Amino acid sequence: MTQRLPVSVLFPCSFNGVRSPMAAGLMKPMFGSRLFVESCGAQTKDADLDPFMLPVMDEIGIDLSGHNPKTFGNLEDDCFDVIVSLTPSAQLGAAALTRNSATILLFWLTSNPSLTEGRRDKILAAYRETRDALAAHMKAEFGAPSTFGA
Repeated sequence: MTQRLPVSVLFPCSFNGVRSPMAAGLMKPMFGSRLFVESCGAQTKDADLDPFMLPVMDEIGIDLSGHNPKTFGNLEDDCFDVIVSLTPSAQLGAAALTRNSATILLFWLTSNPSLTEGRRDKILAAYRETRDALAAHMKAEFGAPSTFGA
């Protein structure tokens, strides 16, 4: 567990389309204005927002409809206290970004719910599992938030 709440946290994943926006979206209401939260991907795809991520996040009162995927190279700032990588490709990018800094690097291997096949209810369940696993990691790593929408 991190000894104190960091000032800034970056959540990178592979494409910044599902897992990292979910993580950043969860972290912001958990800790409010006490820290800066950003997300990015090792790369991006030209695609619309994920049609299952949005309603699963809406279920807990988090609107990610304005999310615009970005890469490490598109970040306005590249100085973070903690970077929590959610995929191996993101961990490589985080290591390259922080090779000359004292940033804490964490790795939470996170399942990709967009690979789930089957009926809509099965797919939504996979997205909920990913969302809830991310929230559990956050609570374990950063402590219990004062306010949380889940």
